[in-house]
This record gives sequence, structure tokens and C-alpha cells, in this order.
Amino acid sequence: MTIARGSRANRADKADKVDKQRRKLLKLAAAGGAGVMTSPWTFQSSRAAPKTIKIGQITPETGPIAAFGEPSKWVADEVSKFLGDGIVVAGEKHRVEILNRDSQSNPNRASEVAAQLINNDRVDIMIASSTGDTTNPVADQCELAGVPCITSDDPWQSWFFGRKGDPKKGFEWTYHFFWGFDMVANMFAEMWLTLPTNKIAGVMLTNDPDGIAASNPEHGLPATIKSHGFDVHYLGLYPPLSDDFTAQIGQLKSMNADIACGIFNPPQFAIFWTQCAQQGFQPKIVTPPKALLFPTAVEALGDRGAGMSTEVWWSHHHPFKSGLTGQTAQQYCDAYEKASGKQWTQPLGFKHANLEVAIDALKRAKKLNAASIRDAIAQTDYQSIVGPITWKGGPTNPVPNVCTTPIVGGQWEKGTKWKYDLNIVFNGTAPQIPVDRPFSAISYS
Repeated sequence: MTIARGSRANRADKADKVDKQRRKLLKLAAAGGAGVMTSPWTFQSSRAAPKTIKIGQITPETGPIAAFGEPSKWVADEVSKFLGDGIVVAGEKHRVEILNRDSQSNPNRASEVAAQLINNDRVDIMIASSTGDTTNPVADQCELAGVPCITSDDPWQSWFFGRKGDPKKGFEWTYHFFWGFDMVANMFAEMWLTLPTNKIAGVMLTNDPDGIAASNPEHGLPATIKSHGFDVHYLGLYPPLSDDFTAQIGQLKSMNADIACGIFNPPQFAIFWTQCAQQGFQPKIVTPPKALLFPTAVEALGDRGAGMSTEVWWSHHHPFKSGLTGQTAQQYCDAYEKASGKQWTQPLGFKHANLEVAIDALKRAKKLNAASIRDAIAQTDYQSIVGPITWKGGPTNPVPNVCTTPIVGGQWEKGTKWKYDLNIVFNGTAPQIPVDRPFSAISYS
């Protein structure tokens, strides 16, 4: 009997405890809406929120090539605002987070932050842009780790051959879009031929991934320009941070060069052009790839900034619009100038294109995993703000994993709204892009 009474007492105690627990859970549910009751005893927890998609973005925002990365954060913020609560991937909506990182214009730093985004932040896709010092180390990290990666704003030979790419195989995880050194050399030569000169051209290149790729004896800048009938004098590779160009200027003067061409970082070109003035070298044409892409770089030259010519890979006059937001090139430049108070720059379009192409691939991925995203990138056939982008094969794919984009010639002149304006002066290499005025020789008056 004692045992029976004890058992009944124990059962009563247990029932009382269960009842108290049930009442406690009911109160919690009523107060916080924490669950949905399916019976007096059980609750079903809310479904886990969909995974947030992470896009890693690496550009140089400080250091010698910081002008390339100047619009990066603004572009990322604008795209984030446009995406709102996310995008649909494989039937499910996901928030998108863009993780912006500064390479500090240093390839080692670019590699380091890429590794952090891959290993610590677990990004789903990586994008990077602005010269081989950024694109190459980032792409290498992604290729090694099996992370889908899209890069731009670096001549494709520098990106592909600088990473020891094999044209028969290509790469597995990394894709790139931009023009090539052969394209820019042909454009320069055809633009120069529109003016009367002695056709003597001096070419000097930086000892970095871009300069090394451009020095290729068969397809580089000097060889391609020479094929157009110019007397090309190749002055060799010089250290990227040089501050004395006396020897090179002496050579240019002794050969009586009407044309000076060379790859420079913006600060180095400012030094070079100042020393040209000091030494009395006045060529008819000066076209330095990379150096004069930005208004700030031209302004640094003072009154001698007008007349400088450069490659133009994107402008407010380009006849393309974003496949993501629908904005034309002009509308996008206007929005940037209004928000930042700064003049539009060429990288602005490519920063946006890098993100819109990545987002297009994510939307088409069959699953939210690395292999599916990579496969979607490979099947890209997209109309971007910088023009058509595809890696499916065709005339714009000179090697696997590379898509070329159009390039035309530009020339700086004194402006109205801004100190200098970049005019398109030659479009023989891309007739769909309108010309602002004819190419002209530099005026020293």
C-alpha cells in the first residue's frame, strides 16, 4: 500500500510539473509569439531564415592606384539599395550582403583580404577589379579555394597569361571581362594615323604585371603598334615607383619622337610630364595607358593636362544600360556626380558591371552552391552597362574564361562644369560608340 500511495503521489507530482510547464510555455508563446501551438503539449519552431548571400568585392581604395577604386563603396551601396530584401536563387529569396575590401594597391594585401573573405566570411562569389595587382592575386586565391570569381578592369593578357593560363584549358573557377593589349595598341595606332606625324613612337612600360604583359614581343604594345607602319623605339621596363625619367626623356628627344606612349601609374606620369617640360620635350601626341583615366590625374598635370590622350573603355556617352537597374550610362554618371559631388570616372561603369554580372549569375544558378554558381557564370549571355558579356564562345572570347569589351580613343580638354572633360575622339575600333570631336595634336601655346 505504501508503494502504491508513493506511486500515485509521484504520478501526481509529475502531472503537476507537466501542467506547470505547459502553462509556462503558453504564457511565453502568448507574450512573444515565439511558436505556433500544434497541440496542448507541443510547439513548432519558426522555419530558419534563408541563408544570406555574400559577395566579396576587392578594389584599391588607397595607395598609388586608389583612383581606380574610388567609386567602389558608392556602387556597392547603390546596388544594395536596389536589391532591397534580396534576390531569388533556385526558387528561394535570399538577402544579399556586399563585403567591400580595400587592396591598398598592394597585391599581397589583395591576396590576404581575399583569403579572409573566403575562409572567414565564407563568401558565395568574389568580384575584384582594377589592374593585375588586384585581379590576379584575388583570382588565384579563388581558383585555389574553389570559389566562383568574376574580375574586370585589367587587360586580359595580364590577367590570363600573368596567371600562367593555358589557352587550351583555361581556368575552372575564375572569369574575366575587359579589353586586351592588342586591342588598345591597334586603337592607339589607328587614332595616331589620323594626324600628320613623323610616325616615330617611343614606348616605355612599368615593370609590373600590366607592363610585362604589354611587352610581349609578338602581341604586346610595341609589336602591335609597329605593325601599323610606325618606327617604334621600345625603351624597356622601368620600376613602377620611379621618380626620375631623365634617361627615357633623353632617348625620346634624341630619336625626335612625335609620339610618346607608356604605361604609368598616375603619380609617375605626373612626374614624367613635369620633367618633359623641364627638359623641353614637346611631342605632338602623348598617350599613356592607365595614367590618365581619371580627372584627378589630369588635374595634377596643371595647365598641361589638356591635349593628353588615353584609352576609353567606358563613358557617359556609351550606348549601353544596366541589365540590373535599367539605368543608361549617362543616367548612372549623373547619379554618381549628384551623390558624390565628383566627376564620373571610367571605373564607375565597370564596378557596376562587375556586380550586375555576378548577380545575374546568382539568379540563374540552379542551387546556391559554388559549382552551380560557377556553371551559371560560364553560361552568361548578358547586356551590361559596359556592353555585352558572355563566356559561351564567340568573337569576344579570345581564350577560355575571357570576354573582351569595346575600347575607343579619348582626349582631355578644358571643361565647363568640371576642370577637364574627356571627349571621345576616335571610334574606328567600336563604331557603335559616338565621337564627340576629332583627335587633335597637343597645343603648347
